[in-house]
Amino acid sequence: MHFSVSGVDVSPFIPPLVAFAISTFTSTGGVSGAILLLPFQMSVLGFTSPAVSATNQLYNIVAIPSGVARYVREGRMVWPLTWVVVAGTLPGVLIGALIRVRWLPDPAAFKVFAGAVLLYIGARMARDLIRGGSRHASAKAAEERFQQAVQRNRELPEEGSESAKEVIAVHRFSLTRISYQFHGEVFHVATPGIFALAFVVGIVGGVYGIGGGAIIAPFFVAFFGLPVYTVAGAALMGTFITSVAGVSFYQAIAPLYPNLTVAPDWPLGLLFGLGGAAGVYCGARLQKHLPARLIKWMLVSVILFVAARYLLGIITLL
Repeated sequence: MHFSVSGVDVSPFIPPLVAFAISTFTSTGGVSGAILLLPFQMSVLGFTSPAVSATNQLYNIVAIPSGVARYVREGRMVWPLTWVVVAGTLPGVLIGALIRVRWLPDPAAFKVFAGAVLLYIGARMARDLIRGGSRHASAKAAEERFQQAVQRNRELPEEGSESAKEVIAVHRFSLTRISYQFHGEVFHVATPGIFALAFVVGIVGGVYGIGGGAIIAPFFVAFFGLPVYTVAGAALMGTFITSVAGVSFYQAIAPLYPNLTVAPDWPLGLLFGLGGAAGVYCGARLQKHLPARLIKWMLVSVILFVAARYLLGIITLL
């Protein structure tokens, strides 16, 4: 099948199958899978124009709602975090889209940029995991209690069902602070700090075509010490809303750049999204059954793999 916007020739079964496999794996950590779909599109399918970023965000729009619905159903959405992430990343992702079109249209420069960002995030997370997460003892304790509740739910469904659901209680949401409780531990984050981080990450996400959430989730875990079981839904929801803005922006500015392919490849993005919708749902359903440490190492592995692939590929061309 030929996709005219991207110039890609591929079987229509490949995009949804690849998206399903990737998103099932990554969505357990609050990442939609776009972070791996981008190198697949660029390196395997040969889709290297700026339109690949918009197509990646179109994938997010189709794939994410199923996973968010699952986290809402299980009572594991921290809505204050979600709204601050959206407020910060929304303007950032639009700025990032403009940077991508004006200053990073060349795939080589784009790969260096993406690889450097991902390498830093992955190294930071790996260092924290190797050290045993002593700086984030509260998150570790809450994650362990949540896993115990899930185990009880497996063994005694009637007795354990309530302990594995409705586990987040928001204590405070203001312009200065967000506080919430998760399995006996209370977590505090500064609202301005989250907003500033989300804005910067939004710019990076706008350039990279991932909406920002794929970087926000690791930051929440590694820098703010929040439990991975509580940030996944917020990260996915933030990615969804900012991706809507990103796709709209790319589509709107496409006529201003007649010599570049800027607007998304809609058929290709929708095919990726259909597979991603099934995968993100499966990942969200699977997450609570996986140890938090395993989820974090999976995130680190994915991020470092992509970073190494980009940076080593550029080195060989020098």
